[in-house]
Amino acid sequence: MRFDHAGVATNDAEGLAFLYEDVFGCEIAHEERFNELHVMFLELENGYFELLEPQGEGTISRYLENHGAGLHHIALETDDIESSLEQATDVGVELIDEEPRRGAWGHQVAFLHPESTGGVLVELVEH
Repeated sequence: MRFDHAGVATNDAEGLAFLYEDVFGCEIAHEERFNELHVMFLELENGYFELLEPQGEGTISRYLENHGAGLHHIALETDDIESSLEQATDVGVELIDEEPRRGAWGHQVAFLHPESTGGVLVELVEH
């Protein structure tokens, strides 16, 4: 697996994108409205920041209410998401997604429960 991105929950994706562009020298690589989210990917040399701004009620709006803005998840790229989910299950990791689903950019994604991964929400991504 390879590092893919760090997901950051925010109430202002555009404002945070401008800040990250100034501070880290990254540029917007992709932007879309996805489910209840405004999603912006800022490209780094070895991965992305994924900025997640809620556009109504949903997972990220609840996250912001409970935890405030900040790191939401890390994502690891895999060449075979189904095998990666099987491996996680085999070693006792609780899955949020039993089956991969469509994520941003049309990629297949699945999340591992943070209670099984040291308190970190982990997203598996197959491009």
